Amino acid sequence: MTEVTGLRTPNTMKLEQNNLEKITDNLMDWIKTSLKSSGGNKAIIGISGGKDSSVVAALCVKALGKENVIGILMPNGIQDDISYAKEIVSFLEIKSTEVNIRDITNNFEYSLNKIKRDIIPEISNQTRLNLPPRIRMALLYAISQSIDDSRVINTSNLSEDWIGYSTVYGDTAGAFSPLGLLTSDEVIQIGKHIGLPDKFVMKKPSDGLTGKTDEDVFGFSYDILNKYIREGKIEDLEIKEKIDKMHKNSRFKYLPIPLFSPDLPIEAEQNDMGTFHLS
Repeated sequence: MTEVTGLRTPNTMKLEQNNLEKITDNLMDWIKTSLKSSGGNKAIIGISGGKDSSVVAALCVKALGKENVIGILMPNGIQDDISYAKEIVSFLEIKSTEVNIRDITNNFEYSLNKIKRDIIPEISNQTRLNLPPRIRMALLYAISQSIDDSRVINTSNLSEDWIGYSTVYGDTAGAFSPLGLLTSDEVIQIGKHIGLPDKFVMKKPSDGLTGKTDEDVFGFSYDILNKYIREGKIEDLEIKEKIDKMHKNSRFKYLPIPLFSPDLPIEAEQNDMGTFHLS
């Protein structure tokens, strides 16, 4: 069993119990409705072993039944905390498989290195960091398209999305996002409420890319960020400026792709999920 180390210290921003119960119940109903609206009946979830994928998987199990949830583990070479991912799929009793993406990543970088140097002088560090999340999402969709009526479920939370801590066409993708408007602390509370052990929801989050914790990368804590998001309160003005800048500069990651409007009519019937967003 995994040794429970590096747990987060609980913060004081707690949801009232009746509100927590209401949000959780509504969320499970929303998952059912969203999956049905998308034309699917099975959930494909990338399992990292962190709180977000663990809570999404657990919510889907409760909402859809464990027989309709499949977990995909995708380490990039050696993943030190892969045991958490293996334990959560075992705890939830869902089908799962592990696909190590190291060879795919290496082959991708090999192909990039063959591009002429007048086009790419060298592979940037950001390219290397964002490549694994994009490969994982491509793999999830490849698996989903080979399983009838299955949909890839996004596992991002509001805190990360608020400051753009995600990869375009990587962990920003999915049929729908159960946690997209819930802060990291609220995700923890929901995870505990639905019965997940602390080791799956309280482990300090890390990006799995740089070897640093999320808060080390940010330069500020989730507690500060979450309080600012929910209450608009923040004491350190330098941190406020940094958060505001990160938020502003990352909005393009979460908006529908802009479409040029030629001012020509579209008379065909459109459903709610297929409405065109014209710029």
